[in-house]
Amino acid sequence: MTSEPGSFARRTITDGKPRNVEAALRDNAYPPEIVAALHALRRELATEPIRPPDPTAPGADFWRAQWAQYRGRTWLEVPWYFAEAYFYRRLLEAVGYFRPGPWQGHDPFAAQKERMLEEGIGPFAAALAALAGQDDEEVAAALIRGCLWGNRADLSNWGMALGGDSPGQALLIDHTPRLVALLRGGCPVVDVVGDNAGLELLFDLALADFLLGRGWAQWITLHLKADPFFVSDALPRDVHRTLKRLSAGKDPLLPALAARLQRALDEGRLVLSAHPFWNSCLTFYDMPPDVRTALEQADLVLLKGDANYRRLLGDRHWPPTTRLEDAAGHFPRPFAVLRTLKAELIVGLEPGQAEALNAEDPEWLVNGQRGIIQVVL
Repeated sequence: MTSEPGSFARRTITDGKPRNVEAALRDNAYPPEIVAALHALRRELATEPIRPPDPTAPGADFWRAQWAQYRGRTWLEVPWYFAEAYFYRRLLEAVGYFRPGPWQGHDPFAAQKERMLEEGIGPFAAALAALAGQDDEEVAAALIRGCLWGNRADLSNWGMALGGDSPGQALLIDHTPRLVALLRGGCPVVDVVGDNAGLELLFDLALADFLLGRGWAQWITLHLKADPFFVSDALPRDVHRTLKRLSAGKDPLLPALAARLQRALDEGRLVLSAHPFWNSCLTFYDMPPDVRTALEQADLVLLKGDANYRRLLGDRHWPPTTRLEDAAGHFPRPFAVLRTLKAELIVGLEPGQAEALNAEDPEWLVNGQRGIIQVVL
């Protein structure tokens, strides 16, 4: 809950979301009426009751029903995931994303994503070059870890959750060998529930290319956000922008990768899907039937990032020694979680492990320095 004193959940509303508003103002030449609307949203975050959604925007009935559960409450008196998801919906309304006019469909975070992509291209190319000559299992493991640690570049709480320059990274749960063996054994249909654009998306695409190229997978669906969300979350347009940037890369590995991926898209072996559910405030407990049916076709689902982990657990305070199989037994198919820790919840730890981590680093759950790669069959 955002009402929990001293919690990271509360800080994301008091500190993180106002910074997101400021970034949208900084990076876009909005007219006075949009500037005023964004300032009003920032004031509302601080002290006012949460206002209802725009009744004229797509999906208004859904969002009004969700808002109605918390009518009269402030942003610091509601479930955290609802607060975050609804904030991005309201920000899009404020910037005219849904209204006919010059700002309709404009991603307020596009400039930040572009910077992420430019900053990620060099390290990504170097990582690909370093994989030359390695065997398939080593390449798969390296790409999986790239998909994990690329997640540290999440911009929704940049500078707050990921502050500091410590290079230390630790996997608290590491099922990488199990995941590689599972993929190598053959998973014809793989679904990837994506997260961030930039470096993380680059590795997601490289892993998809590897799995298709080696025949470990025959079809891959990448589930993306339908509209801008959590600042850096990837949309289908971000995939196309990334392929364009790869095509212009100076390292010949990059245009070759872009060409293979574009061919996979053209042939339907790689599919980009963007259902409104991924932008909603619903957890996976409340997955719509059509989304569940789609995921049920997969042999394996890769769940990327912290928000998807929170949705998997219902954003609840499970005891840290709870088995993930027990907390997420509702999920329809075998899955693997690739998550860097940026929220105050976790399961699957050994007895005493959470207490030791608390003593070692009080911010271990939220500073992005630790991760998990976990398979649930």
